[in-house]
Amino acid sequence: MTGREAADAGMGKAAMPDIEIRDCFFSFNGVPVLRDVNLRIFHGDFVAVIGPNGGGKTTLLKLMLGLLKPDKGVVKLLGDDPCRTRQRVGYMPQYSTGEKGFPITVEDVVLLGRLGITGLGCRFSKEDRKAAISSLEMVGMKAHMHKRIGDLSGGQIQRTLLARALVSGPEVLFLDEPMASIDIDGQSLLFDLLGQINRDMTILFVTHDVGLLSRYVKSIICVNERVFVHDEPRMTPEMISNLTGTAETCPVEMVAHGMPHRVLERHRKD
Repeated sequence: MTGREAADAGMGKAAMPDIEIRDCFFSFNGVPVLRDVNLRIFHGDFVAVIGPNGGGKTTLLKLMLGLLKPDKGVVKLLGDDPCRTRQRVGYMPQYSTGEKGFPITVEDVVLLGRLGITGLGCRFSKEDRKAAISSLEMVGMKAHMHKRIGDLSGGQIQRTLLARALVSGPEVLFLDEPMASIDIDGQSLLFDLLGQINRDMTILFVTHDVGLLSRYVKSIICVNERVFVHDEPRMTPEMISNLTGTAETCPVEMVAHGMPHRVLERHRKD
């Protein structure tokens, strides 16, 4: 039992995790992508999923969402099969610059997040539009709701996509590389928004940049074919070794200018 689980048990909270994976393996075309994954994520956590490109981070998220099925093992989302519960989560995929070419307004983009509730082919109701406006207001984009998505900056587009992920009132929020294609000021603003949102829901965000571990992060999952769960928001030489498969021989400093940063400890000499 982790420190967070023990605290929850002491407060009499239900012990059921928002996300649970047991003895999970996944391969693609016979090539192992993830091996022997075991983890539990509890309500209110803010989890950074880090690792090298191709290490399996996005695959892990898709397994949690039920978009992929494991070769072996059990995946539960909000206590059940992800295919039955994923309508209760929000998902913000990696931003593609090609999205700027669609002739669609900011409000319309956010309304797409209501399709899981309304269903395809149905007209959006007043309630849907009210939820979209509320979501845009939450992320500071209400004033831009009638603009074309292609007229926005990278940071504004990310906040619009975040509003789309929030518009259905999710219990868990998944974000895949949410800081891509935005500047330092935009990253700082987005992290502040996520810190506020984390008061009401569990957040997992994927990043390959370990310099983007905000002060709001509560725990870290390292993914590089195998998965290592760290119940604290602090990078260590051991974690870097898990990610790279090699032991570090010197201290590493990670600095994201204008953002909170982590400094790894020096190795002790024998």
